[in-house]
Amino acid sequence: MKHPEFPIVSFLLVPFLLSSLPSHVRAKSVAIISLVAWLTVMNLIRGINSIIWADNVVIKLQVWCDITTKLLVGFTFAVPLSALCICRQLEQVSSTRQTYISHTDKRRRMIFEAFLCFGVPMIFMGLHYIVQGHRYDLLEEFGCYPTSYFSLASVFLMWVPPLIISLISMMLALAAFHHFLKRRIEFASVLRNSNSAISPARYFRLMALAVFEIFWDTGTNIYILYYNTFTGLRPWISWQNVHSNFSRVGLFPIFLVPTQYHIQTVIQWWIIPISSVAFILFFGFGEEAKNDYRVVIQWIRRNILRQKVKPTPLVGHVLPLHR
Repeated sequence: MKHPEFPIVSFLLVPFLLSSLPSHVRAKSVAIISLVAWLTVMNLIRGINSIIWADNVVIKLQVWCDITTKLLVGFTFAVPLSALCICRQLEQVSSTRQTYISHTDKRRRMIFEAFLCFGVPMIFMGLHYIVQGHRYDLLEEFGCYPTSYFSLASVFLMWVPPLIISLISMMLALAAFHHFLKRRIEFASVLRNSNSAISPARYFRLMALAVFEIFWDTGTNIYILYYNTFTGLRPWISWQNVHSNFSRVGLFPIFLVPTQYHIQTVIQWWIIPISSVAFILFFGFGEEAKNDYRVVIQWIRRNILRQKVKPTPLVGHVLPLHR
């Protein structure tokens, strides 16, 4: 195994990502829950792939590859859509256009965000077939990857939409920041009166995460798009031409891969772990997460280690603020 760090990093990130999930479930933040879910699944897939195909390109587990390559396509849309939902919510609660958010409004928002964060990526997972030249590619050390017939159709179908979504998210983030500057003195009361279950600290963590994801996702998408198209686009001749020999699996053993291509693939592999680390830094050390850690540690000491544990008073709020 030339890259033993791949499975180690991938599997280590999973519990850290999941550790912050209870607080987001209590806050009913569908966008953040979806981000945790997508990052967790992607890390598991990357870790498993890096073990199975660590030193080979043997065609196996084809159904696994069919599913996971489509999930990777969906992930490229899920991240900017999650950022869009976060920025949309932050702009709404800070604008005071709607002075009070009812339970019905919250339920509608949750349904809408679930559709954007899970439904829309699934739609594009299906649309990917239009520009899918063959079944998938199999790279030694990395496993199976989705493939696209790089033409104008693939650029506008697979790469332009995430960039447009990120642009809209940035506009909403700027609007939310403008609302904050206008009402920064009474900002805490604005959030409290909106019944949004968002405290000022959580508001700024959400804003920081969304802005990071916007710039990071936009930059990485532009980088990958440039790398795959700088030699030129292929002509779209016909549907039959693009999908001819569709069942083929592209095999790329390491000794046939140019050094530059291998380096670029390694760089692209680290995009998901870096996104995961950023999320953990923003939400893995908040007061709600720390309270959850204390509860888990006390449960382990009490039920597994059989130690007598005095209840520790929780700092801050376990339940979302201003319910």
